[in-house]
Amino acid sequence: MRYTVVYWNRAAGDVYEVIRSEMPAGWSLVILEGDTKEAWWDQLRRADFLVVADWPITEEDLQAAPKLKMVQHQGVGHERIDKEALKARGIPLALCPAGTTVGVAEHTILLILAVYKRLVVADRKLREGVWLQWGLRGTSFELAGKTLGLLGFGRIAQAVARRAYAFDARILYHDPYLQEPPPEAAAWDITAVSFAQLLGDSDILSLHVPTTDQTRRCMSTPQFEQMKRSAILINTARGAIVDEPALIKALESGTIAGAGLDVFEQEPIKADSPLLKMDTVVLTPHIAAGTLDALRQKMRSVFGNLQRFAAGKAIEDRVV
Repeated sequence: MRYTVVYWNRAAGDVYEVIRSEMPAGWSLVILEGDTKEAWWDQLRRADFLVVADWPITEEDLQAAPKLKMVQHQGVGHERIDKEALKARGIPLALCPAGTTVGVAEHTILLILAVYKRLVVADRKLREGVWLQWGLRGTSFELAGKTLGLLGFGRIAQAVARRAYAFDARILYHDPYLQEPPPEAAAWDITAVSFAQLLGDSDILSLHVPTTDQTRRCMSTPQFEQMKRSAILINTARGAIVDEPALIKALESGTIAGAGLDVFEQEPIKADSPLLKMDTVVLTPHIAAGTLDALRQKMRSVFGNLQRFAAGKAIEDRVV
C-alpha cells in the first residue's frame, strides 16, 4: 500500500535525500513548503505518517491531519509533543534511540577535551595572529587521571564511560533507576555513588538524563556550589536539566571552572547570552547526534518501525 509521510521539520536538501533513500518503495515524502502554520497544515492533511525531529506537535497540528495513523520521532526527546492529544485520537507515538549513542558519546568526549585543552581560544587567537604556545599551559588539562562523573548511566553514558576509560579517567556514576551496570562495565573501573558524592568528587560532570519533573533544572546553584571550583560541566542531554542563569552565575563567580554545552534552555541560544562571551565555555548548536552516519541509521530504524505498524505488527519504542 502507498503511504504519505510528512517530515514535520525543516532540513537541508541532503537530509531529505537521505530520508528518501531509506523510504520503502512506493511511499511518498512531503517536504513542508511555505512559511506559515496554515501552509504547513494544508500539507498535513495528506499525512498517513508524521516523522519529527525536534519541532513541537500541538493539538492544532494534529487536528490538521485527519488521516494521521502514527507519529514517529527520529530521536528520543518527546517533551514538546502533545501526548494527551495523541491519546485522544488513538494515534501512537514511537521514539528512535537508534543512531544517537555513538555520536553523542563522541561529542561528549570532544567537548571535554575542547574545554580542557582550550581549543576554541587557541584556534581563535592563532587566527588573530597571537601565538599561545606558552600562554595556555597554566589553564589546560588532560583527561587522563581525572574523575569523570556521569549523571545517568543509560546507553549513551555507558558509551561515554567506555571511551573515557580508554583515556585513563576514573569513572563515577549516579543513576537511581539502574539496578546494576551491564557486566562489561566491570572492566571500566566504574563506581556507583550518591548524587552528592558525584557532585563533590567529579572533575568533569557529564549529564545523561532525560527531561522529567525530577530532572528539570536539577543542576542549579545548590548543585554548582557542591562541585569543585576546578570542575567543568558537560551537557549533551537536554537544556532543561540545567538552570542556565545559575550556570552563568557559577561560571562568572568561579564556582566552577568551565562548561561544554550542546543543548540549551532556549534553542537557538539568545544572541545576548553571556555564555557566548566566555572563554571557559565551548558551545555547539545541538549537533551531538547530527552526523550523516547517525541520520542513515535513524531513517532505517524510523521506516522499519512505520512498516511494522503498516503490517499490523507491534511497533518498537512506543511512548503513547
